[in-house]
Amino acid sequence: QLQLIESGGGLVQPGGSLRLSCAASKDVTSIRRMGWFRQAPGKQRELLASITYDGTIRYADSVRGRFTIARDTLKNTVQLLINNLSPEDTAVYSCAADQYGLGIYDPFGQGTQVTVSS
Repeated sequence: QLQLIESGGGLVQPGGSLRLSCAASKDVTSIRRMGWFRQAPGKQRELLASITYDGTIRYADSVRGRFTIARDTLKNTVQLLINNLSPEDTAVYSCAADQYGLGIYDPFGQGTQVTVSS
């Protein structure tokens, strides 16, 4: 059973950067698509970025240019680099797997909290 574990969250000042990591329990190239999501208090979870098994990347319009998704196939990790953080980026960030390319993300990791505050 696929397991995903996120790390890298924390408290950061506005304008700072963070690199989040998602470790998968199996070869990430065998997963059709991996995605990074976030959910802020009182808001719906939103898909931020995704990367397919063959390396195709997509970003939500709201984060394009400021977020970067990448994977390390040797470590079986998918990372999310976030630049120029603002308080509006405060949320729980989670990674998830669309294992069969059907647009259904399952499972999700437990999430990592990102708080942007001075």
